[in-house]
Amino acid sequence: MSNKAADHARLIDVELDETISRSTPDIEHERAVAIFDLIEENSFRPVNDDGSGPYTLKLSLAERRLVLAIARADGDPVVTHILSLTPFRRIVKDYYLICESYYDAIRSSTPSQIEAIDMGRRGLHNEGSQTLMDRLSGKIEIDFNTARRLFTLVCVLHWRG
Repeated sequence: MSNKAADHARLIDVELDETISRSTPDIEHERAVAIFDLIEENSFRPVNDDGSGPYTLKLSLAERRLVLAIARADGDPVVTHILSLTPFRRIVKDYYLICESYYDAIRSSTPSQIEAIDMGRRGLHNEGSQTLMDRLSGKIEIDFNTARRLFTLVCVLHWRG
């Protein structure tokens, strides 16, 4: 992909609509950080689009499904995809459990124990990212690093604190 095409195959804004309930200030902060990281560096292009991005993404929830409404920078709608969150339920639950273990370990464990837990945490994050890429295959072209950032956002949407 040329640099000019790469400049257009990206997200420039991510919005959470009112169906995603607001939460504690800490969780809202984590959501804002996840959105910032995603916008800061990503590769994102709806399949079968002529590439006239950059794009905006509005996320909402409908009946335990994640709705991804993609539009151009000027607001012109491109496509909407709906993903079941069921395939992510176990991964997100396990990811939060291992994150809790990691934060507990930081306080009292040896560096090698912390590293082992962190490797497990990264492994689960990679599994969730790959699952997301697989679920978006044929719908949205994203690279693995973008999938990782988007999976982080999916995780913090689930986080209840």
